[in-house]
Amino acid sequence: MEFNKLTAAVLVAGITFFVCGVIGQSLVRPEHLHESAIKIEMAEAAPAAGAKAEVLAPIGPLLATADAAAGESRAKALCAACHTFTDGGKAGVGPNLYGVVGHDRAAAAGFAYSAGLKGKAGPWSFEELNAWLKKPAAFAAGTKMAFAGINSDKQRADVIAYLRSLSKSPVPLP
Repeated sequence: MEFNKLTAAVLVAGITFFVCGVIGQSLVRPEHLHESAIKIEMAEAAPAAGAKAEVLAPIGPLLATADAAAGESRAKALCAACHTFTDGGKAGVGPNLYGVVGHDRAAAAGFAYSAGLKGKAGPWSFEELNAWLKKPAAFAAGTKMAFAGINSDKQRADVIAYLRSLSKSPVPLP
């Protein structure tokens, strides 16, 4: 007798859910849209090999009005987790940045640089630092530096002015 009651309860519940579903589908008729209600703009595809990279504003005029103190606070907020800024400072996750402006790229002792950065010979110029700080992965493909970059031209100029000040004899401004 108990088994019959349990079976009847399950069947009644199933029939009730089925009937409610049929009634719900008849009351609510979804209208399929012919076009998307929300326009989603896709980011531009990465430039193909050999295509021109993004052209940055010249850094020289921005450096003329750059604030090294603001650059110091920005650099300490963004970079201090991986880099040191003191004369003779040891490399951490990233190399020490003291005297980096005008210094050869991928040449700081005690740090293992990525092949992409080792492949770029010569010293760090203001324009190259600007491109690096804008988007490191675009400047040196395969870089180990997991930093998205600084989008603001003014903030990049401030950071570069601060990095320039980290030297016993700072490189002259362009």
